[in-house]
Amino acid sequence: MKKILSVFGTRPEVIKMAPVVKALAASSRFESFICTTSQHRHMQDQMMDLFDLKADFDFDIMVPGQSISYITARVLEALDGLLATEKFDAVLVHGDTTTSFAAALAAFNRGIPVGHVEAGLRTYDLQAPFPEEANRQLTGRLTSMHFAPTYVAKQNLLKEGTLESTILVTGNTVIDALLYMQEKIESGKIEISIDPQIQALVNQNLPFVLITGHRRESFGQGFLNICEAIRDLSLQFPHWHFVYPVHLNPNVQEPVQQLLGNLSNVHLMEPIGYAPFVYLMSHCYLVLTDSGGVQEEAPSLGKPVLVMREVTERPEGIDAGTAMLVGNDRERIVSGVSRLIEDSNFYHQMAKAVNPYGDGKAAMRIVDWLRLKQWR
Repeated sequence: MKKILSVFGTRPEVIKMAPVVKALAASSRFESFICTTSQHRHMQDQMMDLFDLKADFDFDIMVPGQSISYITARVLEALDGLLATEKFDAVLVHGDTTTSFAAALAAFNRGIPVGHVEAGLRTYDLQAPFPEEANRQLTGRLTSMHFAPTYVAKQNLLKEGTLESTILVTGNTVIDALLYMQEKIESGKIEISIDPQIQALVNQNLPFVLITGHRRESFGQGFLNICEAIRDLSLQFPHWHFVYPVHLNPNVQEPVQQLLGNLSNVHLMEPIGYAPFVYLMSHCYLVLTDSGGVQEEAPSLGKPVLVMREVTERPEGIDAGTAMLVGNDRERIVSGVSRLIEDSNFYHQMAKAVNPYGDGKAAMRIVDWLRLKQWR
């Protein structure tokens, strides 16, 4: 029986790795172990509880004001110590976090095969997103098994010289997680508790735009532009509502509170859990975001996505018409949202476009490949 160690430490990683971990645990061919770095302690723990996951190893590295270099060094040191004492046949990492890169490097240094879930995403701009683009490229160079979510991601890997025999196109595991959570919500197995004012919007079927924003490359003027655009929209459409769970980073909090705090139809919230977010996403009119995962999730719920980034490593959504780039440019954001509100034909064109990111069976494909493939 092969021993597989899955390593993650942030909220998105838990969401996207939960289906894989559960599928591994359900197989008689594997012993599945979870290692959490706790790069983002509180948000990681919330997701672990939601998906009913328990860590076998927890590095608990998070400190206030932690730097990228600190995270890298601590994960590398801690995981190297674990791999020196525990024998694993493979280490699985996800996506583009500093935890993923450091974990992949630690496993590589110990001669342990690395499986990269959500492999092959690229912007080829190391500054956008930062540091994620560097993390995923570096992780890819250390990887033995590339689980690419789309054929575009596979082509990126092939262009970089990756052996085709090491690549599997799976769909994205975030769709597995989304459909799992949606079923739990709709069946009443998970009780949703959100701010009464926001719940009232849903109960009264009032139209609202759901907003998320946290990217480092937008800090400073970029976030000022985003907030000014939201303010413009709130004044232009006084009968519409704008719901914004605000990231705790001061670089986000300060401009958001300063420019949007006194607008009656802009609802600023504390960060919310995954289940409430899925609930709000299923009831909103459209999503305005700089998140990677949301670009994949929202189209599965029939929600158009406006992406507040200049480039995206998920061009499939742009090509399919489920998403549109607006950057952090004030005029482009206002124009994009306004068009979706005022032009019903354009809205339905985006809302009904086919989601290119998967069918909810990505984790099963990964585990089947690990079971059948001679990868060591």
